[in-house]
Amino acid sequence: MSSSADTATELHALKSDSFGRIALMRGADGGLFVRRDLRHVPLWLRLPAWWLARREARGLARVRGMADVPQLLRWDGRRLDRSYMAGAAMYQRPPHGDLAYFRHARRQLQALHRRGLAHNDLAKEANWLVLDDGRPAIIDFQLAVVGDSRSRWMRLLAREDLRHLLKHKRTYCRAALTPVEQRLLRRRSWVRDLWFRTGKPVYRVVTRKLLKWEDNEGQGPKP
Repeated sequence: MSSSADTATELHALKSDSFGRIALMRGADGGLFVRRDLRHVPLWLRLPAWWLARREARGLARVRGMADVPQLLRWDGRRLDRSYMAGAAMYQRPPHGDLAYFRHARRQLQALHRRGLAHNDLAKEANWLVLDDGRPAIIDFQLAVVGDSRSRWMRLLAREDLRHLLKHKRTYCRAALTPVEQRLLRRRSWVRDLWFRTGKPVYRVVTRKLLKWEDNEGQGPKP
């Protein structure tokens, strides 16, 4: 992998912001992979960018070998390479009425949680892929939390992951929501309330005022 990574060719950028550049790459062996490159991050943002990339590498290492999530190929402190999955973001290929998609997505979440990982950023449709064969895939593990799956904290985060999935199901497959799922959607945790009261206002100031960038709920910067 190292020789392929060193001689890789960038095909096109998938996303570029103040925390790094994400691009589709072709290795020397002809294989495709995705690279997060921190080498052009502004000096004052290098520490948080490195911290987020390191967190992603740790999360990907925890789910190594699992289907329909990226596989960690390399992390050297400046570049993070992960496997490529052919598909489109949920908002680009909406799974309207696709109950099979959401059933598969729930099983996938359960598999993540059994491995002791909570994704922690699944409200963004950009972090859910619809693969070419219609299956769901989960990407972007920058905010993932790793821990004991039996702990109260991890169970709480896992429930929040599920709530975010159910919000997408409500958008695209509302008629299929079960009574239990509807109750879970109405059950807001203290983590969610704390984020909206404290964390989200700070996040908006940093992204919109300091970085001049608006996340647009995971759909990238607005044109």
